[in-house]
Amino acid sequence: MILEVKNLSKSFGGLKAIKQLNLTVNKGEITGLIGPNGSGKTTFFNVISGLLKPDMGTIIFDGKEVTGLPPHEICRSGIARTFQLTKPFARMPPLENVMVGRIYGCNPAKSMKQAREEAGEILRITGLDRKHVPIAAALGLVDRKRLEIARALATKPKLLLLDEMMAGLNSREIEDVIKLIQDIKDSGVTIILVEHVLKAVLKLSDRIIVLSAGEKIAEGFPHEVITNKKVVEAYLGEEQHYA
Repeated sequence: MILEVKNLSKSFGGLKAIKQLNLTVNKGEITGLIGPNGSGKTTFFNVISGLLKPDMGTIIFDGKEVTGLPPHEICRSGIARTFQLTKPFARMPPLENVMVGRIYGCNPAKSMKQAREEAGEILRITGLDRKHVPIAAALGLVDRKRLEIARALATKPKLLLLDEMMAGLNSREIEDVIKLIQDIKDSGVTIILVEHVLKAVLKLSDRIIVLSAGEKIAEGFPHEVITNKKVVEAYLGEEQHYA
């Protein structure tokens, strides 16, 4: 087990986005996190990554409590995340975007030469080494998403939080991203995957957790969750994002 969350809660005024959530994530696995819009998935990511402080609860990562730590300390502890809306340094080249992660993340590079070399390798792994563009803003949608993953990988995470990396992509692009995520898992990185493309979630996830209105309503192997009556009523019957 690499992550344990106990009685985690977060409210915004009278809205309870997360309600006494308890869950664990096993080391080396991909855990799918699904649920309807407004179920608390992104709030959960924001709390785990330090962008928001929880109202109550405990977060244990890799044997140490990280509850309420600021984002840079969370990152240096070994947790990285992506954003659904990509947030590169738009006027910087892709290589320099990735170098930032190697300089400021977990186990930072000891020199600019090392940062550049390692960033170049990460661009190769994510399939961006052949994209010869002067600035990140010139990349298309799928490549901006790949750059988002590359920037997160540059921080050398033990746990990677992926937030809807396949939104807006076509079927071929989705298959390519599925392959990339599987390769990242095979390299030893644990992953929590928030995704509405259920085909991808079912293909990638070792285990799936389902949220609804900030509460966990189901947890189990993909084939168990997909047939769970509560899940069908709260999410699958409404969404049906299999393609």
